[in-house]
Amino acid sequence: MDAPEFFGLVVTMLVLFIGLPWLIFHYITRWKTAATLTGSDEKLLDELHDMARRLDDRLCSIERIMTAENPNWRQQCLPNQSMRLDDDLTADRTQRIFTGENR
Repeated sequence: MDAPEFFGLVVTMLVLFIGLPWLIFHYITRWKTAATLTGSDEKLLDELHDMARRLDDRLCSIERIMTAENPNWRQQCLPNQSMRLDDDLTADRTQRIFTGENR
């Protein structure tokens, strides 16, 4: 085995057993770090969740007030049969309003 063949064999072995695993583990580590949420991301998600919960509570309050004033307000707002809300969803929301149940 002469010098160029030996040098080529050493380079091949280094690339195969050191370079390739290093490259794979490097990008696995990058992928795992990028997939996690940062502290600011978690804080933002918590704020958005609280805001959505408050908006849902406000909507339930408005629906309760409107139902007390006019029990048929949904049919007046959505006169077309195809546009009516699903009865199960409406019944569930009405039940949550009167029982005070939160999600």
